[in-house]
Amino acid sequence: QVQLVESGGGLVQPGGSLRLSCAASGSIFSFNAMGWYRQAPGKQRELVATISPVNGITYADSVKGRFTISRDNAKNTVYLQMNSLKPEDTAVYYCNVRELRIVGGNQNAWGQGTQVTVSS
Repeated sequence: QVQLVESGGGLVQPGGSLRLSCAASGSIFSFNAMGWYRQAPGKQRELVATISPVNGITYADSVKGRFTISRDNAKNTVYLQMNSLKPEDTAVYYCNVRELRIVGGNQNAWGQGTQVTVSS
């Protein structure tokens, strides 16, 4: 019922910045959590940052102070501002949305992923 469209990935030098965007469309409950996860080659997928109207904002320790998550509720869009990028940030970044219904089933959807490469 919900589709996620990501943009903003690419190649950047160490110390540089990128801004990822993810727009949700289709049938989606208005109260939901959105977030970003990433997966590097040979590694497990890990949480980067989430933003929820119930639980607030959560960051992975590795990105605290460098990354900022935000959302535009009118556009159903979540952003990830990434500053001071390091080679170890290189990964495929995935957008996620989770409905937060108290009663009933909730959708949990993922985007296709966007490649972020930090290299000289």
